[in-house]
Amino acid sequence: MVRVLHSNGNGLPVESHGIGHIPAMVADPSAVVWVDIYDPEDENGAHPEALHILQDVFGFHPLAVEDALVETHVPKVDDWGSYLYIVMHAVHFEHGKDYLETRELDIFVGSNYLVTYRTQEIRALEQQWRITQRDERHTRRGVDYLLYELCDAIATDYLPVMDTIDEAVDLVQDEVFERRDARLVERIFKLKRAVLDLRRVLSPQREVLNKLSRGDFAVIDERDRVYFRDVYDHFVRLVDLNESLRDVVGGVLDTYLSVAANRTNDIMKTLTIVSLMFLPLTFVTGFFGMNFFGGSIELIFDAPKWPLFFAGMLIMIGMPLAMLMYIRRRGWW
Repeated sequence: MVRVLHSNGNGLPVESHGIGHIPAMVADPSAVVWVDIYDPEDENGAHPEALHILQDVFGFHPLAVEDALVETHVPKVDDWGSYLYIVMHAVHFEHGKDYLETRELDIFVGSNYLVTYRTQEIRALEQQWRITQRDERHTRRGVDYLLYELCDAIATDYLPVMDTIDEAVDLVQDEVFERRDARLVERIFKLKRAVLDLRRVLSPQREVLNKLSRGDFAVIDERDRVYFRDVYDHFVRLVDLNESLRDVVGGVLDTYLSVAANRTNDIMKTLTIVSLMFLPLTFVTGFFGMNFFGGSIELIFDAPKWPLFFAGMLIMIGMPLAMLMYIRRRGWW
């Protein structure tokens, strides 16, 4: 799907879905053109329409087109002189599954056009498209300001995701002392993986905004760099929040392992005490099980041998109780 948002400074931006009139729109230096290409991934990986727009209509370099259509990259910015090629990553987090998905957004920025290419739905882009469509002020300040608003929308969309992860971590933290099944460990490791995935995209994305705010790019007006510095500050704060989340998740995992180890120690302690209590009983029964009296068990009750039987029973009952009292007094159990 290809859609075009065109504004020439007179009235609201107009949306269209044809690609034949794109060259004429871009040829107007006073116009601002936003071309959004949504190309869902298929089995054969063919991108004929996207390839035609990027390479034939706009004439982007084949290496930049290949990066956008074929390869998956970490966030970066490449300066091709008359245009910039930028890779950004939006995020999507499923709370029930504790799964974080990063969705790549490829952006080409020229003097008066913005081309976005994606293979998955990106909520921040959809929101910014609707906002731009409703108000002409978003295109009146130029395409670099439009790029800033898109980057700011992506940065803002990270905050609900991080809040959701934080809530999930809090729930797991409460369940550490209540649940004992292996699914809790699986949830902890999923959250840890999500935080690590966030770290892999946040740090390079922060550097992308740092370059846009401080670099000398022809397509970005010097007066608008301050806006990119504002988005850069957002990503700096997101990186700090992510580091805090990583520490919390690591603490939850350490706490779970400590609780599990303590439970294992309690179980081993109980089994050891029970075994220790039955150890003298095993000795006594083994001792009296020998052919000590030289006859059958009935002879034990014959005087004067029957007192030995009751003495043995008293020892068998008294020794475990005495050992239990000693263990309790020492605080071992």
